[in-house]
Amino acid sequence: MKVSFDFDSTLSIDIVEQYAKELIEQGHEIWIVTSRFKYFDKSRNKVNNSDLYEVADRIGIKEDHIHFCEMENKSEFLKDKEFLWHLDDDAIELSFIRTDTTVFPIWRYQGINWKQQCQDLLRILTNKFKPSQIKLITL
Repeated sequence: MKVSFDFDSTLSIDIVEQYAKELIEQGHEIWIVTSRFKYFDKSRNKVNNSDLYEVADRIGIKEDHIHFCEMENKSEFLKDKEFLWHLDDDAIELSFIRTDTTVFPIWRYQGINWKQQCQDLLRILTNKFKPSQIKLITL
């Protein structure tokens, strides 16, 4: 399955990083889809992306599986690309993903079992879980 993760306040968190690594080990295709700019821009005082590339390398995410949206809605990139779900901490981004794509938006928010939602969707699509057994939390 092909799934995507936001970086800042999502994949940059240890528990999410570990989960992404587990998914890669299981054979899933993992992408980073971030609002960040790809290149360092001194005039806008943007940071470089060494932290992002370091995490991607540690997890095993290929460089061509990193997409910089450069502050455009992530839904524009995710549309029609056959991603199962996108995990993000930004409710507004997830709202656009829900309305503009067929990708399941999953909110990485404290107190919400985001990992269980991700796993449930993977089980449904591999026929190891019945759709009536899933409880998704919607925004």
